[in-house]
Amino acid sequence: MKIALLMENSQAGKNSIVLNELEAVVKPLGHEVFNVGMSDENDHHLTYIHLGIQASLLLGTKAVDFVVAGCGTGQGAMMSLNAHADVLCGYCLEPTDAFLFNQVNNGNAISLAFAKGFGWGAELNIRYIFEKAFTTGDRGNGYPLDRAEPQQKNAGILNEVKAAVAKGSLVDSLKALDQDLVRTAAGGARFQKAFFDNCQNADVASYIKSLLG
Repeated sequence: MKIALLMENSQAGKNSIVLNELEAVVKPLGHEVFNVGMSDENDHHLTYIHLGIQASLLLGTKAVDFVVAGCGTGQGAMMSLNAHADVLCGYCLEPTDAFLFNQVNNGNAISLAFAKGFGWGAELNIRYIFEKAFTTGDRGNGYPLDRAEPQQKNAGILNEVKAAVAKGSLVDSLKALDQDLVRTAAGGARFQKAFFDNCQNADVASYIKSLLG
């Protein structure tokens, strides 16, 4: 699995903590991590709005399989990511959230709070969230198991609703946005490497190349 970590300006100083906990959990499983958001306060400037665009580009082109994002409360990043058709982002404050999102909703992104409640033992909480998100076996099995069938059905319906509401291609959706937002979202060197090395949609790759110049 390819996993992208996206962090924005307000919490960029915690990137090394979050990255360390994520890699400690997923690298032994053979997963690959792309740290494509901000790595510190002096890095390529991103807001949670840009994180949604990044997630759309990465997930919509199958450059990565899963996105870990967040902001101060985690709410803004979650809303920003869920605004895009190819992203189904859950909100995780504790390990149980990650487990239930994994089993019930089976989405492709999670948003964490990196300021609210981020106190003593915060790095342990993040590690346990990642453990429940990535080490609990097959996704979408349902919980409790006797509710698996309706939960799987509803998760599929939600994906159909998002696809129907989106209307049009990923390129069309991106072109409908302020192009400066998209250009900034795609402007970081680490993001570009992860995206262009793994993008499976030639039309989107061509559009981003033309936008960046």
